[in-house]
Amino acid sequence: MMSMQQSIKLSPYMGLYDLIVPMDNMLRQINDLVDFTFVYEELKDKYCLDNARNAIDPIRMFKYLLLKTIHDLSDVDIVERSKYDMSFKYFLDMTPEEEVIDPSSLTKFRKLRLKDINLLDLLINKTVEIALEKEIIKSKSIIVDATHTKARYNQMKPKEILMERSKKLRKAIYQIDESMRSKFPSKTKTDVLEDEIAYSQKLIEVIEKEVTLIQYPVVKEQLNLLKETVADDLEQIKCSKDHDAKVGHKTADSSFFGYKTHLAMSEERIITAAVITTGEKNDGKQLQTLIEKSEEAGIQVETVIGDAAYSEKDNIKYSKTNKINLVAKLNPSVTQGFRTKEDEFEFNKDAGMYVCKAGHLAIRKARTGKKNTGRNQVETYYFDIEKCKRCPFRAGCYKEGAKSKTYSVSLKSTEYLDQAEFQESEYFKQKSKERYKIEAKNSELKHRHGYDVATSSGLIGMEMQGAMSIFTVNLKRILKLKGQQ
Repeated sequence: MMSMQQSIKLSPYMGLYDLIVPMDNMLRQINDLVDFTFVYEELKDKYCLDNARNAIDPIRMFKYLLLKTIHDLSDVDIVERSKYDMSFKYFLDMTPEEEVIDPSSLTKFRKLRLKDINLLDLLINKTVEIALEKEIIKSKSIIVDATHTKARYNQMKPKEILMERSKKLRKAIYQIDESMRSKFPSKTKTDVLEDEIAYSQKLIEVIEKEVTLIQYPVVKEQLNLLKETVADDLEQIKCSKDHDAKVGHKTADSSFFGYKTHLAMSEERIITAAVITTGEKNDGKQLQTLIEKSEEAGIQVETVIGDAAYSEKDNIKYSKTNKINLVAKLNPSVTQGFRTKEDEFEFNKDAGMYVCKAGHLAIRKARTGKKNTGRNQVETYYFDIEKCKRCPFRAGCYKEGAKSKTYSVSLKSTEYLDQAEFQESEYFKQKSKERYKIEAKNSELKHRHGYDVATSSGLIGMEMQGAMSIFTVNLKRILKLKGQQ
């Protein structure tokens, strides 16, 4: 049962918070900034309101997940820290002497209470609402880009995940006690996943016997991360990969296995919209959705700033129709060319190649026609014929017995003259300089909040991770800008 009102906290020790948690503490500031009662409204249908025993306060559970994102810790360690960290207790609306939750409750909360909620849009819209109320967002421009997140479960070798975590654990221990080397089990010499799981379990058993050693926070945190992987996610690791994740291309020579987060951000560096897709999706195709989501959140969009991926034909038409300035450089291969089967072949701006419907990247390209004119030229993209022979979409695309598979684009520089002219304007050049801001935001998400690797498997899990991470960076940015006002 969910209680709709929090009970009044009666404790003779509440005054400690005013002595120990300073007014400029980030968690205290977030508590003052955000009215978390919106969590009740969103989750009320997930609880029984009139029978059974009281559930743990959903606001407290939500705040635990927020703390987990801010500090990039395991469920076990975030709960452990809430036992003694007074700023945590204050943020969680606990009395100083109150007992903490069982860490397993967080897993249940994520799976049972949050699974059917559009948490991504909900949390972004909430922070944008706060930023507009505080008059922090004043610009009428959004900057768009996509960042990739690697799947937690590697496409080829899930064994490497366990190896990396056990390595970090051993390294933390060696910094404290080098003599532990002799007590550890022998490392595996096979490529069998089950052998690595068995090794990790033996390693955990040895370390847990060292009572003094596991009191060190650096050891405890790495130990709990390894245990969480082995115990909680064992079944998914055995599946060898995340079935929702897909291969995406960062450059012509490199790829990743995972997801893409397509972001829109105001010039004040507040994320206004996000779309999370599998890794192979085209960046430009998400632009219209990002604009519409930003407008639904309350942003007036007069200008969109992005790279060449967003200057495709449909986006130029959409921008003109909606009187939006599209500050994205034209790419001849995407916007000025005439091509067939546009829905089956999409341009990947990072690799500089087309990608077919099956997600296969062209391996090379060649241009024919009169040079230096840009007219009557054809750019031909060549695909790996061996992949085409085995492709599930080969019917109507690959001709049996063919020695090559190509896709051609006819270049016509006389089209899109308005966009080309706008590209030379001073306004375009000045607004283009704002694009670096979103690259810095992507870096913050990855390096400070663990967004470089998915914390769970599946698109739903990725959306939940994205929601909490974006909510966190937006709140931090709002606090910073509010302090400068």
